[in-house]
Amino acid sequence: MLLEGKTAIVTGAGRGLGRSHALALAAQGARVVVNDPGVDVHGEGSSNVAQLVVDEIRASGGEAVANVDSCAGFAEAEAMVQQAVDTFGGLDILVNNAGILRDRTIFNMTEQEWDAVIHVHLKGHFAPTRHACAYWRAESKAGRGRGGRIISTSSQTGLFGNPGQANYAAAKGGIASFTQVVAMEMARFGVTANAIAPAARTRMSEDLIGPAPEGVDPMAAENVSPIVVWLASDDAQWVTGQVFHMMGGRCDRLEGWRIVGTRTRTGRHWEPAEMADAVRALYGTFPGGIGGALGAEEAVAATGIGQARLNQKSST
Repeated sequence: MLLEGKTAIVTGAGRGLGRSHALALAAQGARVVVNDPGVDVHGEGSSNVAQLVVDEIRASGGEAVANVDSCAGFAEAEAMVQQAVDTFGGLDILVNNAGILRDRTIFNMTEQEWDAVIHVHLKGHFAPTRHACAYWRAESKAGRGRGGRIISTSSQTGLFGNPGQANYAAAKGGIASFTQVVAMEMARFGVTANAIAPAARTRMSEDLIGPAPEGVDPMAAENVSPIVVWLASDDAQWVTGQVFHMMGGRCDRLEGWRIVGTRTRTGRHWEPAEMADAVRALYGTFPGGIGGALGAEEAVAATGIGQARLNQKSST
């Protein structure tokens, strides 16, 4: 039992990946606060899905309690952390998973569609993390360090982009960067912070991935949760500030922005006219420059975004 005696919070745990994570954590001995207000993929409505997952965990002999508040509410997130402490005597693991979709091409996206996605994903990661970290810092200073674990949820879209999801990509990319900073700040308290960029068949992706095959489904949510369980364990103390891509039985470690070419100017400032040759040199031989002799789409492909993404058509 990797997590025996540990207490975990999982946000967005009523369905899909969150539900799978909650069940997997409980199966390894963790006591779980199952957070989910039961909204649909657009963040609307409500249902009792959190309690249904609690009932599943209890039926299997585990311990769990439901929380139906929004994880993006600052006070609500603080109360959720306190609920874990009051109910189970402490907090060891935070799995930030909750999210919604409001897909739209950038020229049609409304302010509300942008704000809603950023609020649920990005603030929904910040608020629980902020209060969990304050708790772990206080425990460490009191000589009761718990070695907290934070596992957040980024996305392929946030790391590689996807047409029609500028709001979602901005939030998910922000989560990857947020994870790195939290890892730096909390290292001295023995707390790790990592992120996963999962791909699985859930209600948010079923239109893209399609129906499940017969037999073993490599795209099942249950195929992602093992990395979450392990990152939450004491064995993962040495791993922090990392992003792992999980899809179809495959686990990849990802690295972020890195320098792939350099041109320098010393002794004086750059002149604007010099930048054309400087930028061409960063790509090697690149006739005409970006957007010059090459067409706009060919230029984007050459800069590394990829022709495959140029061929994607958004229906929104």
